[in-house]
Amino acid sequence: QYSPDSVAGADGELDPSEVTFPGCSCRSSSCVAPECPCLRRGHNYSGACLRLAEQQEQPFSRPVFECNSLCCCGEGCQNRLVQRGLQLRLQVFRTHRKGWGVRALEPIPRGRFVCEYAGEVLGFAEARRRIQAQSLQEPNYIIAVREHLYDGRVMETFVDPTRIGNVGRFLNHSCEPNLFMVPVRVDSMVPKLALFAATDISAGEELSYDYSGRFHNGPGGSREHKPLEEENSLRKPCYCGSRTCASFLPWDSSLFSTP
Repeated sequence: QYSPDSVAGADGELDPSEVTFPGCSCRSSSCVAPECPCLRRGHNYSGACLRLAEQQEQPFSRPVFECNSLCCCGEGCQNRLVQRGLQLRLQVFRTHRKGWGVRALEPIPRGRFVCEYAGEVLGFAEARRRIQAQSLQEPNYIIAVREHLYDGRVMETFVDPTRIGNVGRFLNHSCEPNLFMVPVRVDSMVPKLALFAATDISAGEELSYDYSGRFHNGPGGSREHKPLEEENSLRKPCYCGSRTCASFLPWDSSLFSTP
């Protein structure tokens, strides 16, 4: 079932459509920092692109908060980007060895929002139940995103587009990707998993991101560890073909562990 936005999972633990953030009182057609409280919370856009240079100069990435449905600014506000959804021409196609993939049908400049990784938003218990119920032959679409906060806490988001999702579910992994993922918040603390162009992308080029979250994140940002020999039997081979290919797709054993 195609859905442009993430939806509440069958476990009913999280509802991404619930509005819990207050809106800004900006009366201008487009909000500006530092007057807008939404923009003061974190990272900003510039010309419909994420400002990558600032992000790279800091040891940790700043959060992104867009204006929401309760804000007084107009629909044309520059701080409304990911919530507008897919604006580019993309194509799902059959790859040689990786199953389905996605490619751009138009040039995409560095920093431009490409698409969201949308699906059912699950709690940890349901995400683990689903992944343990899968056979080794089944493709795994469940993504686990962990945000490490300044005070040591870790916020986890699990999205499963297996049954309900959008074009993002067909994106392949690469050890040298041209996209990177950023959690973007609009109405609540449940983030949209937004994919941005990490470099200038040509028309016809396949789109990919690093499933482990290492790309454009600080060292140690991924919980992937060097797997035990017996765990290699559970891992899937990587066919990205890059010079730095790790031979296997990223591995996170936490969803396979027993309670």
